[in-house]
Amino acid sequence: MSVKVYVDGQAGTTGLKIIDRLNGRNDIELLKIADEDRHNNDARRAMMEQADFTFLCLPDAAAIEAVELAKDTKTRILDASTAHRTDPAWAYGFPELGKEFREKIVNSARTAVPGCYASGFLSMMHPMVKSGLLPADFPVFAYATSGYSGAGKNAIAVYEGDEKPEEFGSPRQYALSQHHKHLPEMQKFAGLTYAPMFNPIVCDYFSGMVVSVPIQTRMLDKKITLAQVNEMFAAHYADAKLVEVNPLMTDEEQGKFFLASNTLSGQNKLEIFTFGNDDQILLCARLDNLGKGASGAAVQNLNIMMGIDETTGLV
Repeated sequence: MSVKVYVDGQAGTTGLKIIDRLNGRNDIELLKIADEDRHNNDARRAMMEQADFTFLCLPDAAAIEAVELAKDTKTRILDASTAHRTDPAWAYGFPELGKEFREKIVNSARTAVPGCYASGFLSMMHPMVKSGLLPADFPVFAYATSGYSGAGKNAIAVYEGDEKPEEFGSPRQYALSQHHKHLPEMQKFAGLTYAPMFNPIVCDYFSGMVVSVPIQTRMLDKKITLAQVNEMFAAHYADAKLVEVNPLMTDEEQGKFFLASNTLSGQNKLEIFTFGNDDQILLCARLDNLGKGASGAAVQNLNIMMGIDETTGLV
């Protein structure tokens, strides 16, 4: 028996990628709204009334309005905007963070799909704080390199256009005011007392990202080792199907290694690396901002809510 799924915002980057991942599945019936009706609330409401599940691939304000539009329908919502990610009434859709996250997703009618940067950051910081290896009040700094596909349709058009400005060929730092839209979920679900400093960098390649967190261990009250951190990650993600913890490298191996940001482009998994040494630890998470960072995570949550193998259609 198939379930009916409607993607509200089917023309956007995330919506299109979700549809790509669902096309061809015999357990999914995709409900497609006519292009001319994409902004017609009556037509959208009619789709939601039919759908068992509705994805919201919309700007924040539009996502809030869409939830109201879906009121009193049977549809279970998966929201890919930032609008509901810190709302306690919603499940936060990162099941690998812990049993409580997964159980809430299973039973929820409302699931917020994590942001791409937040997924990389939380994959490292939530276990670090939960395990006690990093205190909640530690002054955390993170930086990240990302492909331009996460910058929106207008930016994608500039990057791929014939008249691309020279500066678009260079890595560009942004959100310099420290008000990036992912910061609230990064702080909340990491369990941090204070918001982390975050330095995102958009680069001239299509998709994929690496989120990095450096830790000077001399700033900790309790000394930790690189091996301890790696072992903790390996234990935390021992049963994870879409998160892979890489083994420690020797100094010689690290010296020859380059960590590319686009290696997982088109894939739905996330990789964690522990670099450096016992004095200076560098934590890195690599993922596709359109995969485990967006549409792949959305479909993983749909599978969990459906009660089937979470990797269906993803591996």
